[in-house]
Amino acid sequence: MKPFRMLGRSIRDAVKSVIRNFSLSLASISCITITLIIVSIAIIASFNVQNFTSEIEKDLTIVVFLDRDATKEDVAQVKEELGLIKNIDSIEFQDKVAVKEQMQSESEVFNAVLENWDEEESPLKDTFKLKVKDAEQISTTAEKIKKIDKVSVVNYGEGMVDKLIEAFSSIKKATLIVVGALILVTVFLIVNTIKLTIDARKREIGIMRLVGASNITIKTPFVIEGMILGLLGSIVPIIFTTYGYLAFYNHYDGHLFTELIQLIEPEPFMYQASGIVLLIGMIVGMVGSAGAVKRYLKI
Repeated sequence: MKPFRMLGRSIRDAVKSVIRNFSLSLASISCITITLIIVSIAIIASFNVQNFTSEIEKDLTIVVFLDRDATKEDVAQVKEELGLIKNIDSIEFQDKVAVKEQMQSESEVFNAVLENWDEEESPLKDTFKLKVKDAEQISTTAEKIKKIDKVSVVNYGEGMVDKLIEAFSSIKKATLIVVGALILVTVFLIVNTIKLTIDARKREIGIMRLVGASNITIKTPFVIEGMILGLLGSIVPIIFTTYGYLAFYNHYDGHLFTELIQLIEPEPFMYQASGIVLLIGMIVGMVGSAGAVKRYLKI
């Protein structure tokens, strides 16, 4: 029961300290609020970039053309071998007739050319349309498919697609680096602001040491106080994240510039982003306070 009594007393002292040192607490809360708003914007941008690139990668398709003389048994054999390739996520088969009908429905020119061709005269081939699990392995997967018997041509837009995947990979890494850098800057700013708050109360810490308080007894209220400051400093950024993103999403009808760039649905994304902001605020507040008071606990 003693640890619980000590924790309760520490929480009470931390709350009193925040109120008693309101001007210093307000400075810390303001710093936390401003930096977390910046971090919130970076997190929203990063997640949307990751989502956009992932959605584009999911739409990448490998088209496999079979030899014109491929029989139904050959088609079944090719499909079985395609199923053994680990990176293939889905397989869709279209025979010559289905390919012809699709081309005719999509273009009047194709319709005029193909309408008088029967199955024997048609140059069209049976095809498989494949989706891959990992877009970065699409070229390796295509090379494996080319080695399958009765496969005539494998096309996935090589060259352009490879450059696109490389660009997406660079964008993802860049957004993660930016968010990571902003979080580090946030930690630095908040920790130093809280250190100023603790420095102004070093006499209070000295008195606690003189009356025989243990290091953990001194440190715990300050750590909890840092957590409270982080919590209070997160309120405005959370409101900004929740309502700001919802307004942004509705204003642009769920996409940015073009329907190709789809924004993440507000729910539950905005709550997840708010949770991350809250967690960062509380942890940084606790770490900042713990680090600042530690220097005064050394004998």
